[in-house]
Amino acid sequence: MAQGVKQRMVEGAVVLLAKHGLQATSFSGVLALTGAPRGSVYHYFPEGKEQLVASAVDLAGERAITLLDELEGASADEITRRFLAMWRSLLERSGFGAGCAVLAVTVAADSPALLEHATVVFRTWRGRLALLLETGGLAPADAAGFASLLVAASEGAVVLARAEQSMEPFDLVADQLLNSLKALPGIH
Repeated sequence: MAQGVKQRMVEGAVVLLAKHGLQATSFSGVLALTGAPRGSVYHYFPEGKEQLVASAVDLAGERAITLLDELEGASADEITRRFLAMWRSLLERSGFGAGCAVLAVTVAADSPALLEHATVVFRTWRGRLALLLETGGLAPADAAGFASLLVAASEGAVVLARAEQSMEPFDLVADQLLNSLKALPGIH
């Protein structure tokens, strides 16, 4: 039961970060969203908001890796399409109201510790994508470069789609990514 309260609070923080950003994510917002008792705040997060946000960044990172692990053995084209579909789904489910919790922390944090958590998550995503893309047909250097492009471009596409409240910019970026992938050696 106790671990369930902490987990709910971390999951709530992920949601609030993705929807409202770092500055607007608060313990009171997490408590309201999750129904956790007020005493849970400093029981589970004695170091304060930064500890909660770090846990949320880690959870968001782990969730994406879990989704990427499902792509083991897929072609580079399929990996790219499914990675983009993950972000498209987030935009659709949230009505353009949510983005990436990790990005939200990256752009607003002035804490070196929080930035380090975000750095680890993005490096892990890029590394896992690069391995998958290499297995999916790309040369190692192309896989690493395209993995970085895929993360950066999809994050930017999500931001543009949220700003414009439209899938159009997301779809334009997705099409460019797929065209760029087709131009790489080893892709048919």
